[in-house]
Amino acid sequence: MDENRQNPLFTPQQHEQPAAPPFYPAPPAPAARKPKRLAVLVSAAAVAAALVGGVGGAALVGLTDQAPASSSTSALGTATGQTVSNSGSDVSSVAQQVLPSVVQVNTTTREGEAIGSGVILSSDGRILTNAHVVDGATGDVTITLSDGTKYQATVLGADTKADIAVLQAKNASGLTAAKLGDSSQVQVGSEVVAIGSPAGLQNTVTSGIVSAVGRQLSDVGQQEQPQSPFGRTSSQQQQQGPSYTAIQTDASINQGNSGGPLVNANGQVIGINSSIYSPSSGGSVGIGFAIPINDAIKIVEQIEQG
Repeated sequence: MDENRQNPLFTPQQHEQPAAPPFYPAPPAPAARKPKRLAVLVSAAAVAAALVGGVGGAALVGLTDQAPASSSTSALGTATGQTVSNSGSDVSSVAQQVLPSVVQVNTTTREGEAIGSGVILSSDGRILTNAHVVDGATGDVTITLSDGTKYQATVLGADTKADIAVLQAKNASGLTAAKLGDSSQVQVGSEVVAIGSPAGLQNTVTSGIVSAVGRQLSDVGQQEQPQSPFGRTSSQQQQQGPSYTAIQTDASINQGNSGGPLVNANGQVIGINSSIYSPSSGGSVGIGFAIPINDAIKIVEQIEQG
């Protein structure tokens, strides 16, 4: 999906036997690189000036040369979902509880391959992700469970303004549905965990706190130019601004996190990671935005009702 002010978090896709290394050499430190200009992504993925899609966006292979920022990573899962905690809270137990409900979403578009994340809503394979993760899909998308199991999935529908999409895995059963929390009860300072596939590294777990709630994305970085982890822009996105208020967090999210969950200390999903703020003037990175789960579910219901 093209991005405007919102920034989807996608990452370059890996291939089992790539002709070249699956990832390019790490570029200079983010502070030393001049961010690319891009347009805002529709709705959740697009946050007014200088937002880079995280989770919810996916990176197109060969379309971006920026390696995802690596701020406070608290835990990195392997392909089997093993995690290591490095904070005072029990991040490890939260991760083990939530990982089975998080999928990697691989999308093929005319521009290349894109990777994002998603949240399992039902045992028969209904999945919530960002609309920009599957924007421009030329056919079915592939979802990969935390244990490596793969399914083909169709896009049931998407709301680009709200940046929410619903997928349905084919012939799926017995999947672990995520536990949903109440985003209206989220408080500033609460500990949170983000899970997704930044840079295609599935089962990556990071932790942080809620740094703000009810954040109007249209007020974020108005003097900055939005950045896209894809390197794609959209005239439509330039005309449309984000339509929701977000949960702001300092949990590290990067390209490939788009569509993945932001969860509370009880392992309940309280938001869908969709954008990050990346100031062109440099400075500390660590501002991410998630669509409140209460808002996301309302959009899901509307999509399912046609």
